[in-house]
Amino acid sequence: MFEYLTEAGWRAQLSSEFTQVYMTELVTFLADRANARAQIYPPAQTVFAAFNQTPFAKTKLVILGQDPYHGPGQAKGLSFSVAPSIAIPPSLRNIYTELESDLGIARPNHGNLAAWAGQGVLLLNACLTVEDGNAGSHSNRGWERFTDAAITQLTQNRVHLVFILWGRKAQEKGAHIDRSKHLVIETPHPSPLSAHKGFFGTKPFSRANDYLHSHNIAPIDWAIR
Repeated sequence: MFEYLTEAGWRAQLSSEFTQVYMTELVTFLADRANARAQIYPPAQTVFAAFNQTPFAKTKLVILGQDPYHGPGQAKGLSFSVAPSIAIPPSLRNIYTELESDLGIARPNHGNLAAWAGQGVLLLNACLTVEDGNAGSHSNRGWERFTDAAITQLTQNRVHLVFILWGRKAQEKGAHIDRSKHLVIETPHPSPLSAHKGFFGTKPFSRANDYLHSHNIAPIDWAIR
């Protein structure tokens, strides 16, 4: 699986994780599920897309989700993002609603967030794979430990990053973040079940850019074109 993690900076930071027992067990689990004809998302070659599209040295901000979308064709390895041809999922529609409210940016007509990833926004899920129609099906199999390691490397080796933690599972990872060095923004998840319980009106996009600007870091152009 390590061959699919191609970005040199992340490979250097995370290579030791691939020698750990938990990773061997995770790879075995994934192979067993594939052999049992389970449909696993995203495709293997895009499991590490978040890392490959947002190099370690260029990461400015982390948006942390839970696990990949579990519908056909949705998951492409970037949290909350879908291909332009796929209908915008409800959580992403709510993110766009907050983006418009916060910065006045009109809601896009597609859900491809690659433009954010290319500017240093690490679109990371806590768990990197899932099975068709079964949310959380690969939880507690090792992915959480791997993504904990990624966050630990960022918080220890970088300064003045922004971590946006949407929902309880994402916020659990906040324990690994040094808040004396980084900004952490925590809100309810943008899903229709929780968005009205404190997600809307939190202005995460402008708050993130204000923080980056205050540390002489180029802000994110949040517009999706």
